[in-house]
Amino acid sequence: MRTWPLILGPDRSKLSKRHGAVALEEFRAAGYLPEAVCNYLALLGWAPEDGSEVMDLDRIVGDFALDRVTHAAAAFDHAKLDWMNGEWIRRLTLAELEARALPLARERFGSRLDLELFRAGLRIGQERAVTLGALLEQMDFLFVTEADFTVAPESWERVVATERIAEVLDAVLQHLERCDWTVEAIDLRPVLTAMDCKARKVLPAVYAAIEGRHAGLPLFDAVHLLGRERARARLRAVRERLDA
Repeated sequence: MRTWPLILGPDRSKLSKRHGAVALEEFRAAGYLPEAVCNYLALLGWAPEDGSEVMDLDRIVGDFALDRVTHAAAAFDHAKLDWMNGEWIRRLTLAELEARALPLARERFGSRLDLELFRAGLRIGQERAVTLGALLEQMDFLFVTEADFTVAPESWERVVATERIAEVLDAVLQHLERCDWTVEAIDLRPVLTAMDCKARKVLPAVYAAIEGRHAGLPLFDAVHLLGRERARARLRAVRERLDA
């Protein structure tokens, strides 16, 4: 009698909640697409002859063959599922992405949800997103008032540790006061180059001041979406906090 492979955790032990989500409802709540979950599960212990990975259900059904199912147990790799879910997110049109994400957004943001900002956030976040949940989390900064906006503790540590951060924030504030309000004109890299600062070392601190964390939606797009006054207000608040 043929035996079928088990699905194990990454550490090769029995799959359980300590490895992360294990129920379909949990994956749905976290923003995994059904197509991605189905695609990923189909490849645990089986693969098509040509080695393809991102496949729709019709392709999977058409290519599936029992003699290509392995005997060895398969490890559930959340990182691989995240990658595959991201690939499926990028297959969606913006209209399709909005339809998938809007119910989660209404639940997360409630009356704070601004549909125009939400759609813009989807547009700039789609290329980086791995789950709908992570994409919405990256948008949090768009839907909070300046009075309620905070910088995450671990990101504040990055701000404080950034060399010449006060000088950098002053220069960014000056630039955003007078530049044209386009993503191209907002680009801070020429400002930093003129100061002899390396962008990769100081931009995480600017991310934190704008988005509340040191990585997230593309920074210059995020500044543009916030608008000149909101963006400058957040930078001033961080600058004043440094002096407190």
